[in-house]
Amino acid sequence: MKFSKWVDKNAGYILVLPAVIFIILFSIAPIMGTLRYAFFDMQLNDQSRNDMYMKSNVNIALNQETIDYINYYLDIDLDLVQKDATISKIDEIKMDLIELENFIAEEIATADLRGVVQVSEDKQNALIGRQELIIKKLEELYQMEDEFYSPEDTMAVASEFETSIIKSNFSGGANFAKILTDTRVHSTLKFTLVFTIISVFAELILGLALALIMNKPFKGRSLVRTFSLIPWAIPTSVAALMWCYLYNGSSGIISNIFTTLGFIPSPAALLNSSKNALWAIIIADVWKTTPYMALLLLGGLQVIPNSLYESSAIEGASKWQQFRYITLPLLKPSIFVALLFRTLDAFRVLDLIYVLTGGGPGGSTESLSLYAYKVMFSQTRFGYGSAMVLVMALVVGIITFIYIKALNVDLIGEKR
Repeated sequence: MKFSKWVDKNAGYILVLPAVIFIILFSIAPIMGTLRYAFFDMQLNDQSRNDMYMKSNVNIALNQETIDYINYYLDIDLDLVQKDATISKIDEIKMDLIELENFIAEEIATADLRGVVQVSEDKQNALIGRQELIIKKLEELYQMEDEFYSPEDTMAVASEFETSIIKSNFSGGANFAKILTDTRVHSTLKFTLVFTIISVFAELILGLALALIMNKPFKGRSLVRTFSLIPWAIPTSVAALMWCYLYNGSSGIISNIFTTLGFIPSPAALLNSSKNALWAIIIADVWKTTPYMALLLLGGLQVIPNSLYESSAIEGASKWQQFRYITLPLLKPSIFVALLFRTLDAFRVLDLIYVLTGGGPGGSTESLSLYAYKVMFSQTRFGYGSAMVLVMALVVGIITFIYIKALNVDLIGEKR
């Protein structure tokens, strides 16, 4: 009985709990992980920075591998050299390698035989000193007049000692500071903002017009609503491939039509010019997402009572006055939602540009998302890429705030 009353009292919290857990697991947790990466100079293609290290570490496995290879080359050299002094030098280096192995086993290695071990600064300096001594003696060895197998390969292997020393790659706010001075970030942000503003404005106008048409009663309205949503239902990558064929410089219908109309000098200039490529991307995006904008606005139009229009018509209001003083004010919440969703989606555009232009020509159509993708997955610079993603999230938050203030939207249900 008490449990039943408790459930009734907290039913709202119980029903909301699954959604909260979902948000924490799939939204908040990834954001916190990204925030953590952003404060490290993390690069997967660099063995000394392929993880997040707050303190100094030693890659014991890599260090041992380097020792084994040096011993391999020195054993070959022992079979080739002729002079006693050279043999004595090789034996001396091999003894130093044994002492280095013993030092690591006694002072650095752990009982669980981990490959990467955290060490104090004193032990790290001692290890570096022993490694540098071996490299110095190898240089002295190969300056002797004798026959050696491959001094260049041996020295290249010895240089891996430096890679086995893993210093802290905590960078603090260095990644964010770098973003402020990165000219490529500036250019991609400028392109992204221009693309977002133009495409979303065009989609709002066309989407509102389409929604007004679909809201009117006429024969075949259901078919019009169905077919108008087809572009939005097509996956973006597939739609982009389709527009690639339409923009093709040799056989593309759109490129040839634009050339005939005098918009571009030649069909090939549509995607080979930065200005033309921008408009080509905008046209493809507007075609793809205008139906989505219309769908959101249509939902808002259908909740406006017809009695308001009938009363205003009796009072002598024109169609424009009805649209201005009834439709637009009552449609404001739907416009806010439609603008917000489309702006955030357009600002994060990646697949459309990746397929159409790949960011070209010359990086002029590279969006911020595409640049972040290249930094993180092509260059494997996860720290800098994560910082860039967080900056994108900040810009998205600013855009949302601007919309709320500009449209004067009530988000918490209080009277203004």
